Amino acid sequence: MEITSLEQRMDNSATTPLFYKIFALVSGGMFLDAIDVYMASGVSSVLLKSGWSTLMENTIFLSVGFMGLFIGSLLAGLVGDRYGRRRAYQMNLLLFGGFTFLGAVAPNMIFLIFCRFFSSVGLGSEIVTGYSMLNEFAPIKSRGRWCAAASLIANCGAPITMLLCTVLIPKFSWRIMFVLVGVLAIVLWILRRDIPESPCWLMAQKRYPEAEKIIQQLEGNHTHQQADFATPAASATHEPKIGRSLVVAIVAVSATIICQYTFTTWVPTLLVKRGINVVNSLSFSTVMMLGAPTGALIGVLLVDRIGRKKLIVPTFILTAVFGLLYAVQTNATAVMIVGFLLTTCFYVLMASVVAVYVAELFPTAFRFRGSGIANATAKLLTVGMPYAVAAFLTWFSASLIFVMISAIALIAAIVVWWLGPETRQKAIR
Repeated sequence: MEITSLEQRMDNSATTPLFYKIFALVSGGMFLDAIDVYMASGVSSVLLKSGWSTLMENTIFLSVGFMGLFIGSLLAGLVGDRYGRRRAYQMNLLLFGGFTFLGAVAPNMIFLIFCRFFSSVGLGSEIVTGYSMLNEFAPIKSRGRWCAAASLIANCGAPITMLLCTVLIPKFSWRIMFVLVGVLAIVLWILRRDIPESPCWLMAQKRYPEAEKIIQQLEGNHTHQQADFATPAASATHEPKIGRSLVVAIVAVSATIICQYTFTTWVPTLLVKRGINVVNSLSFSTVMMLGAPTGALIGVLLVDRIGRKKLIVPTFILTAVFGLLYAVQTNATAVMIVGFLLTTCFYVLMASVVAVYVAELFPTAFRFRGSGIANATAKLLTVGMPYAVAAFLTWFSASLIFVMISAIALIAAIVVWWLGPETRQKAIR
């Protein structure tokens, strides 16, 4: 058995029922991830209004969530590269689901904060393991499209969560959200018990017979002739340089998440600063958030068709341009249109950078750790963003927030263009 033959068979594997199952399970985890993020915001406001928590406790509740995401991202990288993708994938969902469900019976806010921290550790792991694992199972020709499609599904979690909070919390209290998410996570954990180990990781560990068995399942009834191995998709190989890849991944992911989080979190406040009343600002925010599924869909359609860098670099540049345009708009309609375009750019980047490009920057033996470090750094920087934005709003014009977003996006565009490799349809060993 030749390792080259196994690698080529894996690169040319078909989208068989086993792959569809893996895609569905990964996408389900990403969807739960999005639900949990927005659920925390909705529930915390209800707790404060009801007197069950204080402003300080709410601040701690949200802060430990970010800290859990940071630790979970690093932990997933270490476990996934050392002990296997499957073990990391099951561990994170058990943590997330178990402590979320336990939070439903919290007797006080201190206990709920405790549960939130450990559930967020599992949640941080999910982000790293999900996209990286799907990247290793997907056929090389359509790898980007499948990973971006998982991001599209995840981005549907925000409106669905807001709807569930609106309908369920008034009737059943905030606890029903923790019960719902916890039960769904446990069900998904049960469904994922027989998910196979990544053949790429097994080959990196020199466990070739085990890898071949799983590759045979991925091939299904499709046979691969030796001539197929000479296709352009299988012949091009990217050999990552870990140091350079870490710089590109950290800058690209951090810029994507910081810009998206800052804009979507603060846009109602910033609109009020512009003289638009709160009611209208919320409706404008809703319209602008339609850019989320639009952007993710654009990522799905283009990431394999034109390549990673040709999509990511121009999108970062457009983010910088629209950020500056937004800063000078005074007309309400123009605010909404430019905001929609800016949001669309953010989610093109979420689909192409976070879901696809980062995992492709690293070799198999370091993939989970590289993705984990990049995501953990982004989460850590996000913790400090509310304080930075608050300082900007106190001492400077609100327009400078968008200048800052534009500057960050432009720096990321330069780094990806200058240092980032093109990984489209390339085997990554």
